[in-house]
Amino acid sequence: MTNVPEIFGSMVFNETAMRERLPKEIYKEFQKTLNEGKSLDISVANVIANAMKDWAVEKGATHFTHWFQPMTGSTSEKHDALISPANNGTVIMEFSGKELVRGEPDASSFPSGGLRATCEARGYTVWDPTSYAFIKDGCLCIPTAFCSYGGEALDKKTPLLRSMEAINNQALRVLKLFGHKNVSSVKTTVGPEQEYFLVDKEVFDKRKDLIYTGRTLFGALPPKGQEMEDHYFGTIKTRVQAFMKELNEELWKLGVLAKTEHNEVAPAQHELAPIFATTNIATDHNQLTMELMQKIAKKHNMVCLLHEKPFAGVNGSGKHNNWSISTDTGINLLEPGDTPKENAQFLLFLCAVIKAVDEYQDLLRISAASAGNDHRLGANEAPPAIVSMFIGEELDSILKSIVDGTALDPKEKEQLKVGVHVLPKIPKDTSDRNRTSPFAFTGNKFEFRMLGSSESVSCANIMLNTAVAESLSLFADELENAKDFKAELDKIIKRVIKENGRIIFNGNGYDDKWIIEAEKRGLLNLKTTPDALPYYLAEKNINLFLKHGVLSEAEMKARYEINMEHYSKILNIEALAMINIADKEILPAVSRFTKELAQTICAKKAAVDKADCSYEQAVAEKLSALTGAAYVYSGELKTLAEKAKATNDVTARANYYKDVVIPKMAELRAVCDKMEEMTAKDYWPFPSYGDLLYSVK
Repeated sequence: MTNVPEIFGSMVFNETAMRERLPKEIYKEFQKTLNEGKSLDISVANVIANAMKDWAVEKGATHFTHWFQPMTGSTSEKHDALISPANNGTVIMEFSGKELVRGEPDASSFPSGGLRATCEARGYTVWDPTSYAFIKDGCLCIPTAFCSYGGEALDKKTPLLRSMEAINNQALRVLKLFGHKNVSSVKTTVGPEQEYFLVDKEVFDKRKDLIYTGRTLFGALPPKGQEMEDHYFGTIKTRVQAFMKELNEELWKLGVLAKTEHNEVAPAQHELAPIFATTNIATDHNQLTMELMQKIAKKHNMVCLLHEKPFAGVNGSGKHNNWSISTDTGINLLEPGDTPKENAQFLLFLCAVIKAVDEYQDLLRISAASAGNDHRLGANEAPPAIVSMFIGEELDSILKSIVDGTALDPKEKEQLKVGVHVLPKIPKDTSDRNRTSPFAFTGNKFEFRMLGSSESVSCANIMLNTAVAESLSLFADELENAKDFKAELDKIIKRVIKENGRIIFNGNGYDDKWIIEAEKRGLLNLKTTPDALPYYLAEKNINLFLKHGVLSEAEMKARYEINMEHYSKILNIEALAMINIADKEILPAVSRFTKELAQTICAKKAAVDKADCSYEQAVAEKLSALTGAAYVYSGELKTLAEKAKATNDVTARANYYKDVVIPKMAELRAVCDKMEEMTAKDYWPFPSYGDLLYSVK
């Protein structure tokens, strides 16, 4: 039986390990460095590095790596042995402060979006001491930022740390005005729920589309999908339970607070939810979670699919980013309080989020933009591509009463004073959940539900932290200069509700009427990735990130280039995979089946006078027409894919894939899926949807 408290964090050089192994003065100096944000003295780094090395070697580590998150969408690592030569021809285990603090991996092949030329290979990894080092596969992993020789961010961690500093600085300004003299830091916290599919590896290995792209490019729906809703929260299969057990144990060893696991709606779909952690650490942990899911699944002869839409016509997978903001004294700033002062503070921070989401809805949409997520957004298992906020009817009525200057029924609610208005006490659970909302308030946090399952949560939290920091900055500017604090506070809250209230929508986001209503409100409907990404270059967005020191203009432009290019590369791979599978697998297989039908017709007619060959004749004729159409579409797709790839402009290329290549891919798929429905199973060249979705017994 697993002793969870004993194994939890056992592979992490955490506070407990540091207290045990570091001299008291070194530990205090390290904590002081963290709290004050100063550079770490090399003498302190040397002591920490030596203690970290001894701890890691005792745990079986032989190598170390600077573990970083480049713009590829995954993590990267280069392993170096913890050895140095001794004079007698032997080696000693050694690790210096210099090696701990900084590394120099070859940066030539990582996406940079023009920040550096390919010939400029130098890049630097810099230790992030706010995220604990850990041991994975016998290697001491040191979480690091990754930057160019000129200091530009080439990763996802650096701007995330900058955004956390930005919201900390602005929130402290506001809290000081509310009299919180003992608050020294404010941090955002995140609990990213992770959805995924599990399929049998033997079945997976027979699907080239899954191998090449992570999703099925062909596939007719099985007779039974998710209609019965019997998989959702159903009994977990023994094989899946064994996988989940091992996954939990490995995550717990790494200090990941894996908490909730269950079956999701679609067959073979599951979810893992952790307890909240500081945003930076939660982001690191989610990357580890995705990596371990895929690694451990293979040990159980399964494959974990993290693509947002691995099966057309079946629920896709998202990643719910549960975001909140708290002080180092334990105050959740998005939780209603028990006093007028606490509720005034809550309403101001709520308004900061409302203003941020409304004015920077384009940035939040960008954070959920990917080729995979384009297949998922707007479907019935995911929110629409329109960003809106759900706050619940009760909280919405409170905000409206502020604007109207009226009080709610005192017979129903206990009254308290907020600013110049009499309002009811705000309950902690103000609403039910709204699964159709992209950005829903759930009592003391916001659940951002647009994110795709395979993506890092860093981008969403960079956008959210920075946008909310801007709201708080503007509020602080006004309140710091106010002659009457309460009157100015009331004025700000009322203004935000009036000017930014259009973003609040408590209805059904799946209803087509909402699309019409959202357009009337002036909300953006950026349906695809190429529609959303140009907003990276909007002047207001560049100015936002420049003001708060999160991204430079060059770094913004680089991210636009990298993401547009990434989108095009994915579509190019998918198009080529479709052509390959159609030409080399589907068409030859259907041709063989059609040949058998023709031979059966001849044999039946030769054996029986006036034999009934209506089935063979009808199917053969239909398949013949479909194979002809598929052959034509495949050839056309090849021509279009070549033209798209030859387009030099990154924006024009992405839009060509979106507007021209994707529709042709859909045409090719449609005829091939019809052929699958008519072709004998023994002839179909690869496992069906039914085989995949029900492969794990």
